[in-house]
Amino acid sequence: MKVLAIDTSTMLGGIAITDDSLGLIAEVRLNVKSTHSERLMTEIDHILTQAGLALSDMDVFAVAIGPGSFTGLRIGLSTVKGLSYATGKPIVSVPTLEALAWNFPYCNYPVCTMLDARKKEVYAALFLWDNNGFIRLIDEVSIKVNELLENVKLFTNESVIFTGEGALLYRDKIIEGMGGKAILAPHEKMIPSPANVASLGIKKAQEGKFSEPISLVPFYIRRSEAEIKGDA
Repeated sequence: MKVLAIDTSTMLGGIAITDDSLGLIAEVRLNVKSTHSERLMTEIDHILTQAGLALSDMDVFAVAIGPGSFTGLRIGLSTVKGLSYATGKPIVSVPTLEALAWNFPYCNYPVCTMLDARKKEVYAALFLWDNNGFIRLIDEVSIKVNELLENVKLFTNESVIFTGEGALLYRDKIIEGMGGKAILAPHEKMIPSPANVASLGIKKAQEGKFSEPISLVPFYIRRSEAEIKGDA
């Protein structure tokens, strides 16, 4: 089973192709200064060409569904829907923060994944490795950092790994709030991995957990500014 995965949840998005028997075939990460829409299709074509594959060779498409950048999520999801409609191949959706936690499989410590939600908040969740996967100690939420840290301390007295752009942005607050129990991930583990989205996508596909393209929407957690202003 071959999966093409897309992650446009953050500015550092990417694409990966994974095979359930061969493992990772190719991965491209893009630190996009402009919008993903300007480069995403070009990079999909590039990664397929370099791997010697075609869209028709893919068995399923996986997409990081959020939370994250509202614009980025819409671009990623609309692209995957287009690929699905064009090829007739199914879609699986993967939670962004869970995919980020998979930078640390088999870890003995809880993993707190954090993305910048703006408005002095982060999108965050707390995960703990259990047997063959992560379980959620704290579900995905948009929250102030200080409040997040207090919630984390309610769930564990252990050291905690903090990762993601939110952890970089609020590094000082995390160290102040957690003291010696804060483990800041190395920089190469702070960034999302499209390969993780692909691997989780394969698992969901094997379990038959496909998403209906028409009804599939990004997991925003909170409403966009446009929606809020529209209610005013």
